[in-house]
Amino acid sequence: MCSTDNSINNGVQIDDVGDAFGSFGKTSTVPTPNVIQSAPTQRYEVYYNMNHSKRGLALIFNHEFFTVSHLNARCGTNVDCENLKATLKNLGFEVNDYHNLTQKDIVKQLERVAEMDHSEHDCLVIAVLSHGELGLVYAHDGAYKADSLWHYFTADKCQSLAGKPKLFFIQACQGDKLDSGITLKERTETDGYPSSIFRIPTQADFLIAYSTIPGYYSWRNTSRGSWFMQALCIELRDNGTRYDLLTMLTFVCQRVAVDFESNTPDNMAMHRQKQIPCITTMLTRLVKFTPPRNGIV
Repeated sequence: MCSTDNSINNGVQIDDVGDAFGSFGKTSTVPTPNVIQSAPTQRYEVYYNMNHSKRGLALIFNHEFFTVSHLNARCGTNVDCENLKATLKNLGFEVNDYHNLTQKDIVKQLERVAEMDHSEHDCLVIAVLSHGELGLVYAHDGAYKADSLWHYFTADKCQSLAGKPKLFFIQACQGDKLDSGITLKERTETDGYPSSIFRIPTQADFLIAYSTIPGYYSWRNTSRGSWFMQALCIELRDNGTRYDLLTMLTFVCQRVAVDFESNTPDNMAMHRQKQIPCITTMLTRLVKFTPPRNGIV
């Protein structure tokens, strides 16, 4: 018989249970170390704290060439890389770009950054420009799970980024499905508390922005770069300190959806196709970039 007593003790409902079958939750788990990390933002603050002495690091993993036999060179990706690099620098980030790294070397860079002290940083950005499949992204020498990118930066593993936004931008296919779109007729006019200690989930404060939805193709222009990166850089450049990040990403989705369409008349199966980015957020407040102070990053 289920009890209806939903008493709350210090903001926690006593009778919380998991919605899972079988023995899930009954097995032993490794407890998170009982370390109290200073909160970078007040408990119920609307915005993340963007007033640390440094904006933070931005890593770009740019892949043009591959040793995997069925993967073609990604012409146009260097345009994406340079545009994103310049855009992030203008927002105050310290940008490091890496080209055609192997899986092993990508892991080394992620581990290196995860072990750093980010106490004086606002946030972290990691971008990947590569080929991909559903749930996978390609390094120079093979595929790896996309979620391994943020595995190193959960709050229990990288405590100096706990409570700070970790932002991931992935330009890669998630499959080979095509979106032919639909034609719409445009309508005309006649038609915080001061509490000192609180707990957060280790998986909180992440945002993952994919260039396309699961299962679908992601488009790239060989001279101007990928649709997603073009739109992202335009939005960050024009409105980077005007709107919060989720608002800007909504407009990125709008730009990609409305302004872009494939042009391959020699291959009608691929001609006039569309694309829509996919945003997954575990953010707990709004990300709004402040203007860089005197150009200091």
